[in-house]
Amino acid sequence: MMLDTLREEVFHANQELVRCGLVIFTFGNASGIDRRSGKVVIKPSGVPYQGMSPNDLVVTDLDGRIVEGKLRPSSDLPTHLALYRAFEGVNGIVHTHSRYATAWAQAAKEIPCFGTTHADYFRGPIPVTDEMQADEIQSDYEHNTGGVIIRRFQNLDPLATPAVLVAGHGPFCWGRSPGTAAHIANVLEELAHLAFLTVTIRADVAEISTVLRDKHFLRKHGPDAYYGQAG
Repeated sequence: MMLDTLREEVFHANQELVRCGLVIFTFGNASGIDRRSGKVVIKPSGVPYQGMSPNDLVVTDLDGRIVEGKLRPSSDLPTHLALYRAFEGVNGIVHTHSRYATAWAQAAKEIPCFGTTHADYFRGPIPVTDEMQADEIQSDYEHNTGGVIIRRFQNLDPLATPAVLVAGHGPFCWGRSPGTAAHIANVLEELAHLAFLTVTIRADVAEISTVLRDKHFLRKHGPDAYYGQAG
């Protein structure tokens, strides 16, 4: 992928977060990677979305060295880089502080799979990480944030569960492109809201059956998927 094309994709992913009401002020960020060159494009740190242009985005390598750009990259860059190194097939990452998803993260509770709307995108609950330890916070905090996410996914497929709640912090989402990651962030917020409403209506509600969950997930994402149009 040419860097100019990736830059445009990452720019539009960042703007999508604003359009969908997932970020306010300078909260959150979106990035993308060109796997062939190992270059990462990410939002600059603390720059308002309004008035930001594709040329304001920062290009780094997988070690965090700036390749292009005059602004400092997002402070969350080390988290993004850790995830790109660990999760093969992930080419776009989004971090937000969207209201309902962040509320679940602050409560340090995973979002259960209560219905088929959830199962269309996630093959199970949306996981939450362990709380970070003091030494993880005090040294290399952003890199260690990636580490707690990676540990949580030791037995999970990141492409079947394309989001995580970092306890006390907020959600990170990902996908095969920056646009897909932004889409997942929007879906996650809707699912977090639905789950909140569900437990408000009925506190003892159970998750849907594994059979129903897998049916909905696999008909959309499985090897014999038949949802949507061919090609």
